[in-house]
This record gives sequence, structure tokens and C-alpha cells, in this order.
Amino acid sequence: MKLVFVNRYFHPDHSATSQLLSDLAFHLAGRGGRDVHVVASRQRYDEPQARLAPRERVDGVVVHRVWSTRFGRHWLPGRALDYATFYAAAALALWRLAARGDLIVAETDPPLVSVVAGAVARLTRARLVNWLQDVFPEVAAAAGLPVPLGGLLRRLRNGSLRGAAANVAVGDRMAERMRAEGVPAASIHVIPNWADGEAIRPLPHAQNALRREWGLADRFVVAYSGNLGRAHEYRTLLGAAERLRGEADIVFLFVGGGHLRRALEGEAAARGLGSLRFEPYQPRERLGECLGLADVHWISLLPQLEGLIVPSKVYGVLAAARPVLMVGNPDGEIGRLLRREGCGLTVPVGGDAELAEAILRLRARPDEREALGSRARAAFDARYAAAHACAAWNGLLARLSGR
Repeated sequence: MKLVFVNRYFHPDHSATSQLLSDLAFHLAGRGGRDVHVVASRQRYDEPQARLAPRERVDGVVVHRVWSTRFGRHWLPGRALDYATFYAAAALALWRLAARGDLIVAETDPPLVSVVAGAVARLTRARLVNWLQDVFPEVAAAAGLPVPLGGLLRRLRNGSLRGAAANVAVGDRMAERMRAEGVPAASIHVIPNWADGEAIRPLPHAQNALRREWGLADRFVVAYSGNLGRAHEYRTLLGAAERLRGEADIVFLFVGGGHLRRALEGEAAARGLGSLRFEPYQPRERLGECLGLADVHWISLLPQLEGLIVPSKVYGVLAAARPVLMVGNPDGEIGRLLRREGCGLTVPVGGDAELAEAILRLRARPDEREALGSRARAAFDARYAAAHACAAWNGLLARLSGR
């Protein structure tokens, strides 16, 4: 039995879906001992003109990289054409690869790739497993993007979910959404995303070379690491920074990119907020230092996006043993996690006074920060390390394949 993943990005690309898929595929081909194939594009997430090898074997995984147009993410008509050509090329590759009894696992880049994968699965008598990192088209509409034919897209998506052998959601709120759409409860499995708990370990500030290199040794660092996109919110953080303007030792550090990064930089400059500092994405081998240099991390998600997406950066923060300040819905996926594990707190969107108060309290109480961080790492080790997710995937695939 072959296991065939389909997603636009795969190793060596460093985008979130690529890293998760790469971790899982390499595990399943190695310790899992499975015949693993991946259908992906020849591009990188931030480098559409990249020309990765059309076919290669990487750590036991056979990678089939198909041709598609290369307009990139920043021009919506070009992005749509990139999607369309990938759908067609991926469908042909899946049709050639899949056979009766095989499993096709469709991640969610590009959106609705499960519809294409489901059609091929029916033709080849393979079985479909959907791995939902987000719920499209609702996620686009909730983020304020136009979604032509949204009702039709939703019906097509639901058809692919209802016809699948299994649907993997990355959070309980997402599973609730799927059940509300009429997806059979027996087909829904919750497997959270993860981080690499070996590469990201609790690191004392005194041993953090990156903290020294960036001149942060004597600062209280409130950090954000990763993508700041349309699903996120930053004005609550800006309001808190405004309130804390006189606290010279507090630095708001942003490391990463995303659609809203430039807007955040512009508004910070317009308000004269010198406490905000911006750095580019760091190499993956420095991720542990990057997450560990903070005293506390902030994460955000617009409330209307709950159940449609889960900010997976939280798992790296837990691995680094740092407290989390969540801006969003207290009853959201991350809000529930923080309350359950006792490793942070949630403030509502617009709650800049509450956020500023929480930052001041954590700065003044190092013992509380230490306790929150210790509980964060304990929760990570118990539930959110890669080994737990891989074991859950192994178990699910074994049940589906009968072995």
C-alpha cells in the first residue's frame, strides 16, 4: 500500500505546511516503514521561480514535483492561475501513482486540493484522508477576502470531506466546525500540530547567543515569531506598546514576515514607538534561540477565524518554556489550551489596557514567568511534541490500512 501526500510545498521549503508535512512524511518512511510519496510543486513558498528537482528520493520519501505557473502569492489573479495549474498537474500525478487500496492524504495548500484528490481517489479506488490546516472558503471570507462562488466551493469542499475515509482536524474548534457542516463524526480525528522539542528546548537567557547578538541582554522582551497574516490582529499590541511607552526596558520584538508586517511597521513608526523592533525570519537551526530569547510571547487570532485556523506557532513557544499572551477569543483553541495548561492568558481584541497590565505583571514577577514557562514545557512534552502527533498518525493510518 502506498501513502501519497499532496501539498504544494515540501522539503526543502520552510513554510509551515511544508515543515509539518516533511516531518510526518520522513517519520512514516523511516520509523514507520511505509512506502511514502509526496506530490508537490517545484517552487518554494517565498521563491516562486525556484526550480526544485522534478523527482528525487529524500530520506526514504519519493518526491514528485509537478510543473505549475510561477506568479507567486502577491498578485491574486496570478495566484489563482498557480492554483489551477497545480490542480491539473497534481491530479495527473496522483492518477498515475494511486491504485486500489492506497491512501491519498490531501493537506490544504492550495485550498480545495481535497476536491481534486477526492476525484482521483474515486477513479483509482484509493481512499482519501483530508488533513485540514484551515477551512476554505470560510477562512478567506472571514479574513475579508472576496470569495466568488463561495457557496459552490463550500459544497464541493463538504463533498470531499463527507466522502473521505478520514478527516484530520488540527484542533477541537475545527472539529466542531466540521461536524456542524454535516461531516460524519466517526471520520473526524483531532491531531494537533507540533514543534521539534529537541531543536527547541528551554534555554536560559545567559546562554542565548542570539539575545546577546541583538543587544537584548538587559531588556524585557515581548516577542512575536512567524507569519503575521490577514487572520491575525496587531492593534491591541500597538495600544499596549503606546501605554508602555515610558518603560524603557521593554522591547516588542517581531521576527518574521507576512501580509501585515509592513502595516505594523508603518503604524509603529507613525506613532513614534521606538520600542518595536523588527527582524527577518531566522534559519531553522536558530529557531530555538529565537523563541528562547523572549521573556513572553504574544500570539493573535481574529475571533471570527476560530475553528477555521489554529496558530501553530504556539507549540514552539510551549517547547521553549515561555509564557503566552493570546489576543483573541478566550474560548478559542489557544485560549482553551492556555487555560487548561495554566501557561498563559488571553485578552480580547481591543484589550490593550489588559495586555499592558499583564506585561507589567510578568516583568515584575519572574517567579510567575518561570512557573508559567515550566507548565508550558510540561504540556508540550505530554501532548504537543512531534512524537505524539506521529504516533497518532501511525495509529490512524494503521487502522485505515488494516495493519
